[in-house]
Amino acid sequence: MNVEFYIAKRYLFSKKKHNAINIISAISVCGVALATLALVCTLSVFNGFHEMVEGLFTAFDPQLKITAKQGTVFSPNDERVKQAINLPEVEMVAQTVEENAMVQYKDKQLMVTIKGVEDNFTQLTDFNDVLYGRSEFLLQEEGVEYGILGMGVASTLGTGLQFVDPLPVIAPKQHVRVNIANPGTAFAKDYLHSHGTVFLVNQEKYDTRYILTSLPFAIKLFGYQDEVTAMEVKLKDGANEGRVQSRMKDLLGSDFQVQNRYEQQADVFRIMEIEKLISYLFLTFILIIATFNVIGSLSMLIVDKREDAQTLRNLGASNKLIERIFMFEGWLIAAYGALIGIILGIILCLIQHHFGIISLGNNFIVEAYPVKVHVTDILLIFITVLAVGFLSVIYPVKYMSKRLMQRL
Repeated sequence: MNVEFYIAKRYLFSKKKHNAINIISAISVCGVALATLALVCTLSVFNGFHEMVEGLFTAFDPQLKITAKQGTVFSPNDERVKQAINLPEVEMVAQTVEENAMVQYKDKQLMVTIKGVEDNFTQLTDFNDVLYGRSEFLLQEEGVEYGILGMGVASTLGTGLQFVDPLPVIAPKQHVRVNIANPGTAFAKDYLHSHGTVFLVNQEKYDTRYILTSLPFAIKLFGYQDEVTAMEVKLKDGANEGRVQSRMKDLLGSDFQVQNRYEQQADVFRIMEIEKLISYLFLTFILIIATFNVIGSLSMLIVDKREDAQTLRNLGASNKLIERIFMFEGWLIAAYGALIGIILGIILCLIQHHFGIISLGNNFIVEAYPVKVHVTDILLIFITVLAVGFLSVIYPVKYMSKRLMQRL
C-alpha cells in the first residue's frame, strides 16, 4: 500500500490530540455528503419528470415522424417515401394532415389545429389511454364525420363531453385570394359531430389546441389532393430506433426530415435539460463551498501533526512525501463524503419511488415527485465531487505544508 495513502487513512480515522479536529473532520465529510446527496436527489427528480413527460407524449406523438423540410405538404407516393416506410423494421405507417382552422360553437370561437388521422392511429400511439367520456375512438360513421376534442378545447367552447349541434369548422382555401367584396368565398366550411369522447394528454399544447378527425375530412376541408403533412411511423419491437431513423434520412434525402419523439418536442425537452444543467451547476457551487470545511480541517490537522512530520523528516521522508500525506487526507474526506452521499441519495430516491413520501398535492398529474436514478448521473456526480475535492486542497495544502516545513 502507498505509504502516503496509508498514513493519511490512519490520520482520518485515528483520534487526534484535540477533539475539535475530529469533530471538524466529521463535519467536513458530512458537508460533502449532504451536497452529494442533494445532487443525486435533484438530478434523479429531473430524470423522473423527464420520463413522465415522455410518457405523456407517447399518447399523441409517433415513434418517428416524416415531414417536408420546405413547405407543409408532400406526396406519400414519392418513391423516396415509399422506400423509407417499407424498411423491414417498420411495423405500421399512418398518413396525417394537420392544419390550423377556426371552430365556432354558439357564440364562442377558437383557433384550433385540425389533425386528420387514419383509423390505425390508436395502434400507432397510446391514444386510447387518454380518451374520456365514451372513450371510443370513432372518426366517421355512415357519412357522419366525428371530431374528438381536446379537453381544453371542449372547456373553452363550452361543448361538454358531447355537443348536440354540429360544430362548424372554417379553414382558408388553398391558393385562393380573398375577395374583399365577398370574403366568405375564400374559406371552406364543414361540420363535425360528437359521439361523446374527448381526450386529455395533460399537455397544454394538445389539450387546448387540437381536434382529431378523419383523414378524408381534413383533406377535403383543406383542399388537398394526394398530399399529406406527415407520415407517422411505428417500429417493430426490438428495432434500433436511431439506426432506422438514420437509414430513413439517407433514403429521403435533404427534402425531408425524420424526427423521433424527443425532436418532435425539442423545446420542452431542451428546457428540462437546461433546468437540469442549471441545478447541477448551482449544487456544484454549494459543493465547492462545502469543501471549505475540508480546508479548515486540514489546517488544524497539519498543526496537530507537527511532531509526526518532524519524526518522518528524521526518518528520511522528503517534504513532498509529507505534503502528499495531507493531500491524500483531503481527497479521502471528499471521497468518503461522495460515497456516503451517493448511497444515502440512492436510498432516498428508492424510498420516494416506492412509497412517494414527498407529495406534489392533488392538483398535479402525479401525486408524488417522480424519481429515476441514472448510472451516468451517479458517475458524473462522483467524478464532480472528486474533482472539486482534488482541486480545492492542492493550493492550501502546498501552502500550509511549506510553512510547516520551514518551522521544522
